[in-house]
Amino acid sequence: MANHGDWQFGIYLEGLGGTRPSLPMDFRTLEAAAEEAMSPEVWSYVAGGAGDEHTQRANVRAFERWGLVPRMLAGAAERDLGVEMFGQRLATPLMLAPVGVLGICEPEGHGDLTTARAAAATGVPMIASTLSQDPMEDVAAQLGDTPGWFQLYPPNDRELTESLVRRAEAAGYTALVITLDTLTLGWRPRDLALASFPQLKGLCLANYTSDPVFRSRLAAPPEEDPQGAVGHWAMIFGNQSLGWDDLAWLRSLTELPILLKGICSADDTRRAVDAGVDGIYCSNHGGRQANGGLPALDVLDEVVDAAGDAPVVFDSGVRGGPDVVKALALGARAVAVGRPYAYGLAVGGQAGVEHVLRCLLAETDLTMAINGYPTVADLSRQALRPVAALP
Repeated sequence: MANHGDWQFGIYLEGLGGTRPSLPMDFRTLEAAAEEAMSPEVWSYVAGGAGDEHTQRANVRAFERWGLVPRMLAGAAERDLGVEMFGQRLATPLMLAPVGVLGICEPEGHGDLTTARAAAATGVPMIASTLSQDPMEDVAAQLGDTPGWFQLYPPNDRELTESLVRRAEAAGYTALVITLDTLTLGWRPRDLALASFPQLKGLCLANYTSDPVFRSRLAAPPEEDPQGAVGHWAMIFGNQSLGWDDLAWLRSLTELPILLKGICSADDTRRAVDAGVDGIYCSNHGGRQANGGLPALDVLDEVVDAAGDAPVVFDSGVRGGPDVVKALALGARAVAVGRPYAYGLAVGGQAGVEHVLRCLLAETDLTMAINGYPTVADLSRQALRPVAALP
């Protein structure tokens, strides 16, 4: 298989004929284009973070504190970015993180389906969000042979939780990602200033309104009383009460591998693994839920060590290929990206998502090549050194 970095040669060759890329090649330009393409409400939700967004910025800056050690004559002319996860070979360590308003990031309002098609085209696995504009089954159907995982916000309704899990399993998702850091909404000044919360407008709730258990809780069908459905959703979503004792029950619902998302400490990691969880998802929700915390990257190594043989997925602050490589060197088995591909979706639809993913894969591949790391397995903490603070 050709190296992902070879994609750039096609761009240069097209340039000989006067053709330049129609989509941004760097994150800052992409971000600016997305702001123009999105409504103020959607932009606020996707781009914004908690509080003054210090933690969100710290997530990004944390990668600057590490530098890669270059190794020459390492036989890196050809690279293999493949990784093993739960007995399955994945062609890339890159994953699409769940984004709760993905469906409305494109004008047509079916961004989850569009992203799934981009995942199928690139082979980058997608973690589909509970908060989607189309039902999980329709999203899974667009993935083709590319693996998909389902991210679950456990509602405060055990029967509904079980129904969502069973549906994900039946739809063909190959792992379940349970998000833990949404016991309640974080303090988000951007959204508050606009008095905007998309789900309270009935957006991105298709997995609920299509669920037979959820529908059975309503006085009237969602089609007849949409505000009644929204009100019930708000009651069960914003009142989660999961505890460690509930993991055994969650484990009993499915044979799928289970990962816990939001784990950022060694103690919680060990407790999760001891409880029978199959993997850990180290993340601080991209700085969207709690401000003033540690950058997720700063705790990745201790989470990996505490996880033992359980694989660790990482997200929060990933903006380019070197970030992916550094997270892998710190021990992540896979690295998920969120805002960049959501911006690509807003700017260019399916082509925009594919473009962002190919940029990330190419830069990841080239970073490994130039620094002398032909495979993901060659990356370890020995590949990193702390970088002195810059003025």
